Amino acid sequence: MNSGARCVVGLAVSILLLIAGIFLLKAGTYGWTIFVVFPVVAGGLSAWVFRPATWLRALGTGALTLTGAASCFLLLGQEGLLCVLMSLPLAVPLGALGSWLVYIAGSPRLRARSAAMLLLLPAASVTWDLKAPPPVYEVRTAIVVRATPVLVWRNVVTFSELPEPAEWFFRAGLAYPKRARIEGSGPGAVRYCEFSTGAFVEPIEVWDEPRLLRFRVTENPPPMREWNPYADVVPRHLHGYLVSKRGQFRLTQLADGQTLLEGTTWYQHGLWPAEYWRWWSDAIIHRIHLRVLNHIRILAERRQW
Repeated sequence: MNSGARCVVGLAVSILLLIAGIFLLKAGTYGWTIFVVFPVVAGGLSAWVFRPATWLRALGTGALTLTGAASCFLLLGQEGLLCVLMSLPLAVPLGALGSWLVYIAGSPRLRARSAAMLLLLPAASVTWDLKAPPPVYEVRTAIVVRATPVLVWRNVVTFSELPEPAEWFFRAGLAYPKRARIEGSGPGAVRYCEFSTGAFVEPIEVWDEPRLLRFRVTENPPPMREWNPYADVVPRHLHGYLVSKRGQFRLTQLADGQTLLEGTTWYQHGLWPAEYWRWWSDAIIHRIHLRVLNHIRILAERRQW
């Protein structure tokens, strides 16, 4: 097959992959197919079309192909900038891998067979994406407060308005806590932790003053506000994919009159590969914890002195 014919076939398959990717995003199938298999296939297809002369050029061809593909989702208004940026450290190396695999196949016939075999991968990965249950993870963050547990407790149950965040990731659209209020007292009371995108509704399960406040979460606001220069996008992953299930604050009296304050969140997400996206979600939740815990620390220490 000459280079012109390869370009025509490559363009046709690329369009099919793009349409399939948009369909998966619209259907809310954020899994191995869209984040792993498609990048490998697209990288392999680029190597089959352009026939890079060296393995370094093969890696570069695959990486550029995936960068361009991710940009297409942004330009077509299918995703926001933050999520596209978070996907690139996963997708770009996989695109380079797919291109390299087709390159090392050697002869044109083997390259064609390798590219064709890569096209068979989505059938198996879609099955996993549709049936795999979302895992539940735990994130725990702790700080020391120079105040007694009794003083700290008062600011755990409810706390005043937090200052506007200085961190770039919160300013870029990630949801951040603003204030907390509670209706009632003891087990059965309902705590509302208000974020920039809405309120978490948290019925209290354990009220062990001043040691432990544990609650389940019955309502979750969107985890971020997506930004796109061409459209107001609300992708499916903003609803029901990163979900807080339970949380707690634990206060431990230290020997010197200080308090060890621990915040814990149990959450699940429906994004695959789970460990890659967990790295992002754990980091985000940890920073949310720190924002809340440090605000509680400031309020409690101010009362202490």
